[in-house]
Amino acid sequence: MTDDRQSLSTLIVDDHSIFRSGLRADLASDIHVVGEAASVDEAITLVTELKPRVVLLDVHLPGGFGGGGAEVVTRAAPASPETLFLALSVSDAADDVVRVIRAGARGYITKSSSGADVSDAARRVAEGDAVFSPRLAGFVLDAFGAISGETAQADHELDRLSKREQEVMRLIARGYAYKEVAADLFISIKTVETHVSSVLRKLQLSSRHELTAWALERKLL
Repeated sequence: MTDDRQSLSTLIVDDHSIFRSGLRADLASDIHVVGEAASVDEAITLVTELKPRVVLLDVHLPGGFGGGGAEVVTRAAPASPETLFLALSVSDAADDVVRVIRAGARGYITKSSSGADVSDAARRVAEGDAVFSPRLAGFVLDAFGAISGETAQADHELDRLSKREQEVMRLIARGYAYKEVAADLFISIKTVETHVSSVLRKLQLSSRHELTAWALERKLL
């Protein structure tokens, strides 16, 4: 059986060469690593020159103005608007998570993830999803809520969704895969897909990433 998935251009940014080598070796065959960088400055240069689709980005990096991974996102994104950033770190500290997500990263997963998990997360980010390690999803959303200091406000848009659609929406917005939502709600994956399509249509959104942003703004998670 052959894998017909198209190659996904990826840049690995981490200041530890042994980690970069190990990650490169563990990534799926359809993840094409176009380069590696070990500092903020190297990362910005390579993103600008190579324009990878996804950057696997450590949050703690030397160089630049001391802003680490978040600085890479804010400085490199304007030069390569089609490039998406996925934070990959050992840290689950609130400051690290919030800083890089607010800078524009599309997700945050830990280095305890397997090569298969990182590959899947990279593909999902490339498709427009917001991706978080399951262990971090609730923490990330709590961190955003803590920063805003606001509680969820009633929103007439939410009334457009059925109770089941709201349940699916919350899980999808937290970064759960369709199969995880299906298992959690005891419904089929096909039913999950149907609900997600309905939710996006009713809320006039185009992707899971937009759905996550929408839910975060309204403190619905």
